[in-house]
Amino acid sequence: MTGSRIVALGHYQPPKVLTNDDLSALVDTDDEWIRSRVGIRQRHIAEGETLVDLATEAAQKALANSGLAPGDIDLVVVATCTAVERSPNTACAVAARLGIPSPAAYDINTVCSGFSYALATADHAIRAGAASRALVIGAERMSDTIDWTDRSTCVIFADGAGAAVVEAQPDGAEPGIGPVVWGSEPEKTDAVTITGWKPVISQQGQAVFRWATTQIAPLARRTCERAGIDPGELKGFVAHQANLRIIDAIAAKLGAPGAVIARDVVDSGNTSAASIPLALSKLVERGELTSGDPVLLFGFGGGLAYAGQVIRCP
Repeated sequence: MTGSRIVALGHYQPPKVLTNDDLSALVDTDDEWIRSRVGIRQRHIAEGETLVDLATEAAQKALANSGLAPGDIDLVVVATCTAVERSPNTACAVAARLGIPSPAAYDINTVCSGFSYALATADHAIRAGAASRALVIGAERMSDTIDWTDRSTCVIFADGAGAAVVEAQPDGAEPGIGPVVWGSEPEKTDAVTITGWKPVISQQGQAVFRWATTQIAPLARRTCERAGIDPGELKGFVAHQANLRIIDAIAAKLGAPGAVIARDVVDSGNTSAASIPLALSKLVERGELTSGDPVLLFGFGGGLAYAGQVIRCP
């Protein structure tokens, strides 16, 4: 098998919208303070919807957009850091909801880089002949981890899900998912943490900002190099939607003047592993990216783990 490609995308966000003005009633903050520091104006928060609900909604849309039936899927991978249940895992629960019979199913947790890790493992499974069609989902209910009295984190994180259907490419066809560049910096594991039985997220904001704005662009360029494409040829760049200032700084250093830059963080907040597929699905749905366009995906965050690949749009 020569590789795989994304054939369809889908996304879902819970209906409740929390604006910056809403947050100013909870903590000492305001719209100008939030926008100037992280670029976010609103975010979606789940009420009465579980992580599995969010993941299933996005997966259903991706599956419907693909034209495939549940029985056509033989691998389900969910990237998340906010699963409450340890068994069954989220992937098995989603597969049961969708009526997917007997898939290989597992969760993966590399926090904000999770979707790129999950996409890579699905691509590797297909290349190895262990699967033929995969459902790859990034889903988070970050609101479960938020301390609503901490203005440094409660203004940033949010809930949502995005999904991709991935299938094998015929022999001789150009792969639609390029080689992954991935890794981590274990000595900085305390920069972003979600700890405890009642988990609470905390982060060293300035340390993460410095790391992301100095270290990610060279890794992103290396990802393009491994895919055999110059950054100037990219039609899109979808980074983890961490912070608008971080996204713009990386994009400026990448050298991709013709690329559409995903800035979904403005309206969706930071949804961790969900942010890349959520933003990508929206760009494709709006027609800002079209079939065959080369797009760089790059996730980074807790761990500090990172992963990226160049894909061709469905």
